[in-house]
Amino acid sequence: MKDRLYLRYSRNDLKRNWGVNTALMAILVLSAFLMATGCMVMERLLGGINQLFEEAKPPHFLQMHTGDYDAKALDDFAAAHPEIESWFIEDMVGYDSPSLTWSRSSTGESGSLAASLIDNLFITQNKKFDHLLDGSGTAVEPGNGEVYVPVAYQEKFGLQVGDTLSVQTDAGARDFTISGFVRDSQMASSLSSATRFVISPDDFAALGSAGGGSSEIIVEYRLADVSNASALQTAYDSDHSLPRNGPAVTFDMIRLINAFSDGLVAVALVFASLLLVVIALINLRFVIRGTMEDEVREIGVMRAIGLPARAVTGLYLGKYSIMAFLACVIGGLLGSFATNLLTASIVKNYSASAPGLATVLTPLIALALVYLLVVGICRGILRGIRRIEVVNALVHGSTLNDRQTARKAAGQARRARRTSLGAGRGSINRRLSLADLRAEMGQWILIPLVFFLTSLLLILPMNLLSTFSSPRFVTYMGAPESDIRADVQFSKEVEATRGKLVRALENDQRLTNIRTYANVLYETRGKKGWETLRVEVGDYSANTVKFLTGSRPENGQIALSALNAKKYNVKAGDTMTIRLDGKPSTVTISGTYQDVTSGGHTAKMQGSVTEGAASYVIYAETVGGADPMTIAAEYDLQYKHASIVPMQEYVKQTLSYVTDAFRSAALLSLVFGLAVAALITGLFLKLRLTRERRRMGVLSALGFSRNELISQVRFKTVLTVAAGTAVGTVFAATLGEGLISGLISLTGIGLTSLSFIPNPLLVYLGYPLLLITVGFLASVPLTAGLRRGESSEWLNK
Repeated sequence: MKDRLYLRYSRNDLKRNWGVNTALMAILVLSAFLMATGCMVMERLLGGINQLFEEAKPPHFLQMHTGDYDAKALDDFAAAHPEIESWFIEDMVGYDSPSLTWSRSSTGESGSLAASLIDNLFITQNKKFDHLLDGSGTAVEPGNGEVYVPVAYQEKFGLQVGDTLSVQTDAGARDFTISGFVRDSQMASSLSSATRFVISPDDFAALGSAGGGSSEIIVEYRLADVSNASALQTAYDSDHSLPRNGPAVTFDMIRLINAFSDGLVAVALVFASLLLVVIALINLRFVIRGTMEDEVREIGVMRAIGLPARAVTGLYLGKYSIMAFLACVIGGLLGSFATNLLTASIVKNYSASAPGLATVLTPLIALALVYLLVVGICRGILRGIRRIEVVNALVHGSTLNDRQTARKAAGQARRARRTSLGAGRGSINRRLSLADLRAEMGQWILIPLVFFLTSLLLILPMNLLSTFSSPRFVTYMGAPESDIRADVQFSKEVEATRGKLVRALENDQRLTNIRTYANVLYETRGKKGWETLRVEVGDYSANTVKFLTGSRPENGQIALSALNAKKYNVKAGDTMTIRLDGKPSTVTISGTYQDVTSGGHTAKMQGSVTEGAASYVIYAETVGGADPMTIAAEYDLQYKHASIVPMQEYVKQTLSYVTDAFRSAALLSLVFGLAVAALITGLFLKLRLTRERRRMGVLSALGFSRNELISQVRFKTVLTVAAGTAVGTVFAATLGEGLISGLISLTGIGLTSLSFIPNPLLVYLGYPLLLITVGFLASVPLTAGLRRGESSEWLNK
């Protein structure tokens, strides 16, 4: 009986106040939708990566290497470590992107892969583990003359099965027919510096002997217990006979790189959802308290006839519980459709995980949290019904007790004495509006709070997007700002190529400020002995790198990346022992910097190295308006053992997956933020205008025109919207930066302190103006209704 009563009351109230309830429902649906979608995207991403890892079996530890190596030393190392379950050496032939072209005989279309700046590695299918898979999860086995191309290239260049891929070798072009596309558990992310193509063993042998490519290897290990990967890396680094001319990567790093970009979308959605939930709860508090004030006499009657406070609370709580439940159901259903769209790239690049218990529980738990939070807050607000005095409710129509009523009256009297409408600047309408805002700030505070949160929702994702898209982000990659970058590595001709290239760059009148840095493999003491420390040696006197702590390294000093400083538990001013070719030396830590390359574990020393380095990086700046893209392309064609790229394009391609993720998050935040701002402004004004009809009737009787009354409401709306937006914008530009920086530092990618590189015209001018415009436009149709109706009727409200 009681349940039917609650249900009937809820149904009737939803019909009676359908406008307010619809707006409130929309906000709750958006909150549930974003929370469910964010959690489902994260579950699908982790499930897809786990599925791909289960099928492909990536290595738990790998070491890339260019040059000669001692195969027996690798055999001895594996034999000495029983934790190694399986291992092999993967041979690869690398070609730069301009050497690869494609054609389509059916349409006559053709193109080049030169726009890609990463290394292209041709391999044969691995037999033991680290398989490259087709769309069905099967390890591909190309026949002679066939090639399987990375999925990323299929998307980037629009390649199709049946197209011809041509590789330009020293012996001429070799043609392959594209038979399909592969998913690579090791090199799927844009953060990877290379990608792999699969060909047959016969074609691999022919390609290797044709010349024009660079020979490389990856030493890969699978362990009985993946938790031993770090210990194995330490043991590997301490053995000087093993190949190490290249980056070393662990299983955890592979997983992090794969999950980072798409995971950011999920985190951004959850963050947006939390902001919307906060907005919804603030709005609920306003609506519930307003409803209690409007229906206080009905509440007094129910209490007077003997209904307990719990029963009265149950009537109202039932309505909001139904709304929260329906919002979660609708939001969950919409989230399922949105998740399928947002995870299309995950399915293509990784794998479609089989539905399991987590697939069902993840959105249910997320939606249950939203439901319980909303109902819990409603229950807390509705406890105020217990404090309503029956006499005050019936006689005065007030939810306040005698003491609260007296305190409110005294406050109003003080404000009235301080308020003078006859003095001050501006029209009487403006002064009256400001006086009303001061008197009713407790009611109007909803608008600035909502627009404060909405400003964060819009500005923070866009600031992240502009930061990661900026050419200046290169400073977070441990590199100086420059126009052109040249990498000389993965070749026996490293020294000769470096010398010729540096001389050519220095003699080019279009270039200036040529800087060469050598990557040298030092060693330092770790927790379990000596281990490799990759050090970039060069001239840092021109403040080429931004340091978090300390300063640039001088002679006898070394600067460490933030992750290396944390790893070795050192800070600026401490000393550490390093050695090269068995000769130890003690250096002082000059400072720390941020770096997202090489797993975030790098170091820098002042000096010059003319030979014996593992690789070299050369930077150059253009003069006279020269085009970095054109110059880089010219040099890249001339020096086949070097990779010369425009720095802006290098950053863009390296972070393409990340920036795509932030772009999606920024767009969603913009759309939902504006929608919520408009909805809540409309909801607030609808309720506010209903309560202020009597006040406006009095003003109308005193001679204020309808247009003046409308102007007052719109002025108050714009003023409160602008105040909330301004505070939110300032917060996003200051404290918001620290908040986001802290969240990103938890990812472990090498960023510990992120400074925004915003688009100031957009986020600090365009977005605030857009929010103020939305707030104003939301008020227009509602206030226009004041032109209708009789003011005499307002006095009776």
